[in-house]
Amino acid sequence: MSADAKNPEHPQTRASLARDLITLGVVPGDTLLVHSSLSSLGWVCGGEQTVVQALLDSVGPEGTLVVPTQTMDNSDPAQWRDPPVPEDWWPVIRAEAPGFDPRLTPGRRMGRVPEMVRTWPGAVRSANPQTSFAALGPRARTLLGHHPVGCRLGEDSPLAALERIRARVLLLGTGFDSCTAFHLAEYRTPRPRLEECGCAVPTPDGGREWVTFTDVFLDEEDFERLGGDFEGTGAVESGPVGEATARLFSLPGAVAFATNWMIVNRDS
Repeated sequence: MSADAKNPEHPQTRASLARDLITLGVVPGDTLLVHSSLSSLGWVCGGEQTVVQALLDSVGPEGTLVVPTQTMDNSDPAQWRDPPVPEDWWPVIRAEAPGFDPRLTPGRRMGRVPEMVRTWPGAVRSANPQTSFAALGPRARTLLGHHPVGCRLGEDSPLAALERIRARVLLLGTGFDSCTAFHLAEYRTPRPRLEECGCAVPTPDGGREWVTFTDVFLDEEDFERLGGDFEGTGAVESGPVGEATARLFSLPGAVAFATNWMIVNRDS
């Protein structure tokens, strides 16, 4: 069950959620990048396990399910703001934080559904120590096999691979502020803002080390406004899944719209 659901109209089941997803427009063979809020769905009999099963039912055996499993806490403590830590802790964190392990490191603040996918038998996870994805399905290894440290959500990330195969995005009870696909557009603006990044990574001998790199600054502050404008074009299918409002749309279409939108609406 989803323990956070309040005043549900009726229980949600694997069959009822799969039926709602199909009514929304999910079809067998789809590759879906899913952002989810379990509590928004209502009282789910079986909780996150049921939701993952319903998603897999809706895309079928030829479909692929992808979720974000980010670990943005594996970052330079000098940049932490929510909450910050004392400056004299920074060297200790850089020296002692465990290196990212796709098999062991849990996602942070991603929710219960992505964590269920990450630990599902046969799941594949990409190797980026901050912005990894996990996937189930026949395309999982191809989509997630290349994700270098220095490209969190750009052209060498699974986002670009998802764009190439014309995947779709499913916002399952979440807002556009969680739409990771919009970040790919940030890499395609003429003068993207850059930042210095740091994280702990494993070494071939089984140890760990702290590495630094420069990458595009990831900023979702205006994603709700961007998403509202995108939805206003008619490119988004929306409807109920359980007791949540769900949105389904083309990932390439969203990235193309977001790129043009950012060029016009963001400060250089």
